[in-house]
Amino acid sequence: MIQKLKVWLSQENVSKDLILLLVIGGLYSIGIFLSSTFVNVYLWKQSNSYADIALYNLCIYIMQPITFIVAGKCAKRIDRVIVLRAGVTVLSLFFLTVLFIGDNAAKYNLLLGGLLGVGYGFYWLAYNVLTFEITEPDTRDFFNGFLGILQSFGGMTGPLFAGYVISRMNQFTGYTVIFTISFSFFIIAVIISFFLSRRKAKGNFSFKRIILERKHNSNWNKILKAHISQGFREGTFLFAVTIWIYLVTRDEFSLGIFNLVYSGFSLLFYFLVTRWIKPGKRKQAIFLAGLSLYLSVVLLIFSNSLPLILFYGAIAGVFFPVLFVPYLSLTYDVIGKAWNAGEMRIEYIVVREIFLNAGRILSILIFLVAIVFITPETGIPYILLIVGGGHFFIYFFIKDINFTPKESVS
Repeated sequence: MIQKLKVWLSQENVSKDLILLLVIGGLYSIGIFLSSTFVNVYLWKQSNSYADIALYNLCIYIMQPITFIVAGKCAKRIDRVIVLRAGVTVLSLFFLTVLFIGDNAAKYNLLLGGLLGVGYGFYWLAYNVLTFEITEPDTRDFFNGFLGILQSFGGMTGPLFAGYVISRMNQFTGYTVIFTISFSFFIIAVIISFFLSRRKAKGNFSFKRIILERKHNSNWNKILKAHISQGFREGTFLFAVTIWIYLVTRDEFSLGIFNLVYSGFSLLFYFLVTRWIKPGKRKQAIFLAGLSLYLSVVLLIFSNSLPLILFYGAIAGVFFPVLFVPYLSLTYDVIGKAWNAGEMRIEYIVVREIFLNAGRILSILIFLVAIVFITPETGIPYILLIVGGGHFFIYFFIKDINFTPKESVS
């Protein structure tokens, strides 16, 4: 079966673990896309409070880096596949908690956000470390591209199906059905994780040393600044756009249609990017995509109908793959060539996530401050215009990254 997949993928040099990791990533994507789009709307419909939604997301981004540090320490002492399994299990518990709390979920927004942040932290620490270990420079673009295809497929099918179910059922019954299905996908992912080869790390956990490595390694310093910029856009966009679309359309099914358009274009372009963009063209691709994504924000904030929103979704679907496939590959290359990367790969992943979530936290804090002084309906477009430049400015941090045989001084 694995050999047939290798032939179908035209990648004979991929390993069994690489394919299993892609399958787990695909299951995670479907489970998350089924529900994550609608958790914010679910809480919004209960509280009608922008602050409650922002605080829910803020808790996610506060707990996520804290959990990354804890998970990093665990990954240095136990099998990293177990850490991955723990993350998927906590995500399953998140959806069980939502189901148990039901109509009172908005009252426990901080608890739910914290629980989701813990699940994300364990899952993504392990998944990123395993990605770094299982892929090689010649399979890295393929892995990131094909994972993007699976994520896009989940983004196409999950929200559309969920939106249809939710819009056809009374009150919050549809949400209960969707959260239950997501829970099932995470259980399957846990089962598949038992087939991954065991992987243990050696040495002490020294993430402070890797933070200080910025002083010795200019490439590492630049890529971390780029991740702050990335997080600056994502922190607010990941929830505000969903609420904005719902306010314009007042229909969960329209959210599903939006994700179908966005993910449909992403699916196509993740497939194309893996073949078009070679390592020498990564920086040009990041610049073009970042600029296009920033300009598309103008279209989004002036959208007052579903067709315009769908047009924005199509543009975003085209250029997110063009940005993220070369950007992720460049990030892993920077880590792979950094000081003591073999022993400290976990610490590098942890520090990267700390900087990424610092950008997200800053973004949400700006949102919370802004809505104190400006009514949210008036202020959101301006906030999106400010934070929306995050992906564009990535280029200006990575444009001078280059690799030489010289190692930083420890």
